[in-house]
Amino acid sequence: MRSLSSYLCLFFLIISGFCGIHQVYGQIRLAPSLFEEVGMDSVMLVAGLDSIVKEGINQQAFPGCQVLVARKGRVVFQKAYGFHTYDSLRRVKLSDVYDLASVTKITGPLPILMKLHGEGKLDLEAGMGTYWPQLKGSNKENLPLRNVLAHDAGLIPYLVFWAETVNRKQKLRPKYWRREYSAKFPVKVYENLWLSQKYKDKLMYKLIKKSDVAEEKTYRYSGLSFLIYPDLIQRITAVPYEQYLQDSIFQPLGVSRIGYNPLSFSKKADIVPTEMDTYFRNDLVQGYVHDEAAAMLGGVSGNAGLFANAESLARLLQLYLDEGSVNGNSLISPWSIREFSRYQFPERGNRRGLGFDKPLLEEPEKGYAATDASPESYGHSGFTGTFVWIDPTYELVFVFLSNRVYPSRENRRLYNLSIRPSLHQQVYKAIQVEDTTK
Repeated sequence: MRSLSSYLCLFFLIISGFCGIHQVYGQIRLAPSLFEEVGMDSVMLVAGLDSIVKEGINQQAFPGCQVLVARKGRVVFQKAYGFHTYDSLRRVKLSDVYDLASVTKITGPLPILMKLHGEGKLDLEAGMGTYWPQLKGSNKENLPLRNVLAHDAGLIPYLVFWAETVNRKQKLRPKYWRREYSAKFPVKVYENLWLSQKYKDKLMYKLIKKSDVAEEKTYRYSGLSFLIYPDLIQRITAVPYEQYLQDSIFQPLGVSRIGYNPLSFSKKADIVPTEMDTYFRNDLVQGYVHDEAAAMLGGVSGNAGLFANAESLARLLQLYLDEGSVNGNSLISPWSIREFSRYQFPERGNRRGLGFDKPLLEEPEKGYAATDASPESYGHSGFTGTFVWIDPTYELVFVFLSNRVYPSRENRRLYNLSIRPSLHQQVYKAIQVEDTTK
């Protein structure tokens, strides 16, 4: 028999606008559940998450967000809070999609890289030049893919490509840009903004090839290699990257609210805007990727570019928790998921897995993840204010989506208030309270 607190909490969720209770989740085993069935304290979870989110909104750390918690394959909490922007005109819905920013790294190229690794088509010890011929003869040709994915290869963090295409007055150079499509300018970067094919194919990749590599191989986060993974994947599979991702991962999962260039699968009004960009596009960015490098690749990149709602994202994360299997079909080798999600070079103070972030090796309270997240757990954060985490020890999936960069990337209240780790830790508190009362 369920406790009185369970029924009270269920009633509270319904009247407060919690919209996941009767939702059908389709092809994988995520399904709404009462808290006690998965060993969580309902009052601790709901009241705690509500309090932290509402404080974040009141402090204008973000105008709105989506939060989802799943345990033991069941969604126990799914809620949309606040508005798209601070004018409070459009409420966030569960079906709205957010710009995932760097969460793209572990939800776009990484599941394919794991799949190819499990199929014996990707050698983690091989040099980058093995799979991407443009790096032949460069300082990156022999960098092992393992080290590159673990941010342990000495690559520089980032290249500001767009700065190469504007003049001293920050005006776009006609050499690289046009306001309408043509055969020489086919790369759509933004509404009425098209980039030269030559710049994308030659100059961007040339800048990557010529970029510095540190001699000392220590941990340094770099998104640079993720810019080339879509092209690398296409070379291995002989299928366009975006199509391969849809056919081999997203379609088998039955997810429809995740993808690149969201205007292709969503109404603009259902896409949460990011920043009022005063650097590059001089407009409120909505329906196009926030990251400038990904934008200059036509919105399809490995470092950023995916948009999703929490539900579709959770299905993919559950696939990782289920070691690559859905409905009895293996999409990704279990061994590959375990290999990519483990610490790679902890002896050098590097906390990273392969592509995945992991808890800090020391002083975990200073990280993005909860202090109580297990050493086996893994996930990633995103610049726009996103965060996802998978914990095999607790059979837990956590998703937080926000647009903390609205109206400006200078807004750092999400970090200063420790919103993401506080929310994540609240989930573990709910688990611990329930477990200690048995």
